[in-house]
Amino acid sequence: MARAGLALALANVRYWGTVAPLLRRELSHWRRRALRITDPGLRRLALGKLDAESFNAEAAGMLATLAPRANRGDAVRAIVALEVLFDLLDGVTERPLGDPLRDGEEQFAVFTGALSGTQGAAPPHGCDGGYLAELSRAAGDAFQRLPGARAVRDTALACAERAAQAQIRMHAVPLLGTGPLEEWAKANAAAAGLPWRELLAGSASSVLALHALIAAAADPATTARRAEQLDRCYLSICVLVTLLDGVLDQSEDARSGRFGYIGLFQSPQLLARALNGALARAAGQARALSDAPAHLVILTGAVAYYATAPGAAGTLLCPLDVEIRRGLRPLLSPTLAVLRTWRLARAIRDRR
Repeated sequence: MARAGLALALANVRYWGTVAPLLRRELSHWRRRALRITDPGLRRLALGKLDAESFNAEAAGMLATLAPRANRGDAVRAIVALEVLFDLLDGVTERPLGDPLRDGEEQFAVFTGALSGTQGAAPPHGCDGGYLAELSRAAGDAFQRLPGARAVRDTALACAERAAQAQIRMHAVPLLGTGPLEEWAKANAAAAGLPWRELLAGSASSVLALHALIAAAADPATTARRAEQLDRCYLSICVLVTLLDGVLDQSEDARSGRFGYIGLFQSPQLLARALNGALARAAGQARALSDAPAHLVILTGAVAYYATAPGAAGTLLCPLDVEIRRGLRPLLSPTLAVLRTWRLARAIRDRR
């Protein structure tokens, strides 16, 4: 934990000194580009996602602090473009589709093919003026310039496919029910070494694991075996992320009648066991990595991100947070302070 504390301090120096300015520049670029989308509905959706969810890209940028400085810029560019693309496609595929599975896969081809350069040829939705293809190409071009891209490519492509399939099937629930969702998860759970509900939860947030792989690709010493280890560790972190996000959103989901991932857990006790199991597994896997302190910082940051979110008080997060804190002390307290400062700084910036 002492080494992790030093890693937290170093990550913040790197983030505010080199990553944050690049993040702001990239997000501003994509907002200007979104203004030129010709389809009015898609333009509103893209701008709304950038306004409401740009914090996702800012938080994901913390992973770029793990990249060597010489390649950090391309890591940031790839991470931001992929996150913006994923968030927009998430919104696009929430809309009614004629065939949710087939059409969803066509929509997400621009994401799943980004790092291999095989993006879907057709615009994913209406007339987007090439916006989604540009996001995909920007992510792919930046990724290909990273010296470890070849070593992580296969794992990254599987990770992207996992993220897409979970989102496509979750968005198909209103029309098709939970059958396709459960069938896909149960077919893939054994290989992932996770219960099927947790695989679904982890897959839904696997864009975070993809960002970790991009950061690893910035290091020329990264191997395919290390990429696999990272993916397993971040899949466990992603279970935690999805379930904590669901805990925060459960009241809104109940009001709107929207089905969420925590709806797959029949009781708060089952959910609590899944959360605490994911935390223990992620912490153990992070400690097994050669740069364990840095990944423990990311794990703790993921918990702190949700613990400091607006509306976190008074939710199921509160009783679960007691258990989570036990596994992360003493690193969690300074990380919570950093995230509260971060949220305050962003709120002040947004009011200007």
